[in-house]
Amino acid sequence: ETVAAWLQAPTACTLKTSEVFLAYVFQSHEEDDRKVRRREKNRVAAQRSRKKQTQKADKLHEEYESLEQENTSLKREIGKLTDEMKHLSEVLKDHEKICPLLHCTMNFVTVPRPDALSSCLPR
Repeated sequence: ETVAAWLQAPTACTLKTSEVFLAYVFQSHEEDDRKVRRREKNRVAAQRSRKKQTQKADKLHEEYESLEQENTSLKREIGKLTDEMKHLSEVLKDHEKICPLLHCTMNFVTVPRPDALSSCLPR
């Protein structure tokens, strides 16, 4: 017999069977609805997770770019300071050759004469 035949001939036996069948169909439909809702909920959660990962990767990339720029800037500054240090070292070497304080015969004197000191200082 088919389901249509069961539903059309309501006898005591078939009535009970059709009620069981309808309960099964209803329960099956509810389970399908639950599965669909669960799948949808899972899909939304997966989308949210992927979006969060993408945002985190974007943030890390921006931080990387910023640190690269800072690193380049600091390397440039190191280069400038190294050049300045070389220049000042050369100036000091040149000055040491002519400094009266370094060539004074009385190097044991701890306090330099003011007139000798003023001749070493830039004007």
